[in-house]
Amino acid sequence: MYWNPATITQFNGKTIEQVVTGIMPRSSHTTTTATGTSAAFGNPGSQGIDALVPAGYSSLQVNDKIWLGMAVNAPFGLGVHFPQVNAASSGGSANSARVETYNFSPTIAYKINDMISVAVGVQAQYLKASYDLYLGAAPSIGSLNGGGWSYGWTAGVTLTPMPKTTIGIGYRSAIDQKVNGTLVTNTTGLSTPGSVNLTLPLPDMLTVGLRQGIGERFTLLAGVEWANWSRIGRVPVLQPSGAAATVGGAALAFPFNYRDGWYYSLGGEYKLDPAWTVRAGIAFERTPISDDVRTVRIPDNDRMWYSVGASYKPASIKGLNFDLGYSFIDVKSASICMGAASGCPTNPWSGASTYIGSVKTNINIVSVGVRYQWDADPTPVRQRYAK
Repeated sequence: MYWNPATITQFNGKTIEQVVTGIMPRSSHTTTTATGTSAAFGNPGSQGIDALVPAGYSSLQVNDKIWLGMAVNAPFGLGVHFPQVNAASSGGSANSARVETYNFSPTIAYKINDMISVAVGVQAQYLKASYDLYLGAAPSIGSLNGGGWSYGWTAGVTLTPMPKTTIGIGYRSAIDQKVNGTLVTNTTGLSTPGSVNLTLPLPDMLTVGLRQGIGERFTLLAGVEWANWSRIGRVPVLQPSGAAATVGGAALAFPFNYRDGWYYSLGGEYKLDPAWTVRAGIAFERTPISDDVRTVRIPDNDRMWYSVGASYKPASIKGLNFDLGYSFIDVKSASICMGAASGCPTNPWSGASTYIGSVKTNINIVSVGVRYQWDADPTPVRQRYAK
């Protein structure tokens, strides 16, 4: 439903699902060269912050043509934290940062016929962020904290050209996320502490998915997703007057300069019996962060996903479904080169000091879901599939 709201027409009656996901990132830093404020950086270990992320989805079939739905989730976020002694690659590219989003998406779907369903929805998204900066021997040059609401839309279509074939196409619009906050700094002169604002251009996303039944028990799953991260370039921090916010005389901005992201997945699910279904999959994701814009704070790189999961429908309770999923994300070792004297002066995050090193990251994700569908067909108690 998050990627394609038209999928709600596949659930009769009333359906509600609650999901909780644990995300556990781990990274290992190796420093090759560090000078100036970067010299204290060292090898701080894992800077990723574990997170417990809830989500909820519901749908209501109004009649044989119309469904209403609501999705509540957290599409962007998580954070990093460095010990204060390690808090500095190239004059402030590291230290603590946290971003949280809360997305509310009411949806209406229309089933044109047994082959085609369409849907549209609204996105109302709240983003909260905090960002700490570091300056040499001083605790920090400042911190930026704020939040704000912004809006977008979503749309989707499902096609069922054959009984065992479903094709889904989903689109989530870009959101120009407004953030209003406060800049606090311990520097004197040439700084503009107080109210600030910025606009963060978050990407639009297009997803295409396929479910293809093969035989009585097996279903092939495949998908591709494009995320328009190239729309997020340099994001300036502004005063209420529209002038640039400054710290120590320098205009404050986030030079993200990302490229588009791509995600390709292939998997399958197998019905052991009417109650149990198991699944597994593999995926490749191309990071939107290229070598020349990578920082210690966000050391992302291309990654492989390896996932397994299972669903259980107890025969004793009609309409109840339990889901469990696990993913291991193996991120390719990422090189980091920053600073005008580093030999990599094109990195827009570079400051006066030099940092050269690498980061190896992996992420464990565990997700548990419970779904209940009113008016669902009962699960057969003793039925078994033919050999």
